[in-house]
Amino acid sequence: MSGLPGVNPLRRQWLTLVAALLSGMLLPARALAAWNRKAFEARAESVALQQLGATGAIESDDILIKAPDVAEDGAFVNITVSSRIAGTRAISLLVEKNRYPLIATFRFGPGVEAFVSTRIKMGESSTLRAVVEAEGQFYTAATSVLVTLGGCG
Repeated sequence: MSGLPGVNPLRRQWLTLVAALLSGMLLPARALAAWNRKAFEARAESVALQQLGATGAIESDDILIKAPDVAEDGAFVNITVSSRIAGTRAISLLVEKNRYPLIATFRFGPGVEAFVSTRIKMGESSTLRAVVEAEGQFYTAATSVLVTLGGCG
């Protein structure tokens, strides 16, 4: 930023910040507004579920989890989760034996297909659980993944 004749470096930094704000790149308050800190900091799956409000989640065959039976490396476990439950507003992913079981929560707007494809870390062989929130009710499905090399250590 220095060395350009006739350009004030401080002015350039200020204009860059204003442009970033106007483009929506710097909106941390909005991005973190729905963040459930207590659920993400929970050290046990049962506590994370409680913080999500999903302790009484109903088992459902309408939640489809695609994950490997055996993961060669727990640092890179590719998974997909989809929900055929009408009105799905969120999908949360939990790995029972990770230090922090709640891995992610994905929120969906009305009319959006409830589908997630991501890569997660698993510290050891464990249960992978998906929790779906739809119409104020919680549903769940789970699968086991055998990890040959832990990825959270």
